[in-house]
Amino acid sequence: MAKIAIIKTGGKQYKVSQDQVLKIEKIDAADGAALKFQTLMVADGDKVELGRPSLGDLVEGKVVEQGRKDKISVIKFKNKTRYKRNVGHRQPFTKVKITKI
Repeated sequence: MAKIAIIKTGGKQYKVSQDQVLKIEKIDAADGAALKFQTLMVADGDKVELGRPSLGDLVEGKVVEQGRKDKISVIKFKNKTRYKRNVGHRQPFTKVKITKI
């Protein structure tokens, strides 16, 4: 069974494994830059290590891409008052490949 870990970044927690690629909240780092993530849990088969609250920076990753998601339309509308607003939003993200657990 592969080694898995729970990491925390951008106010969210992610379950990751070796060589996994995932999109996380934007981090200011150049493409190819190395990152270390706060690790909350590591599991290797039946052996489980829990942090209280964390185990340190055990998980390492590499920035693959910086980008923005597809545009969503945020509409505000009030009936019978001629009020309508339409605002677009594109959430920035960082695509990261997990290199070492």
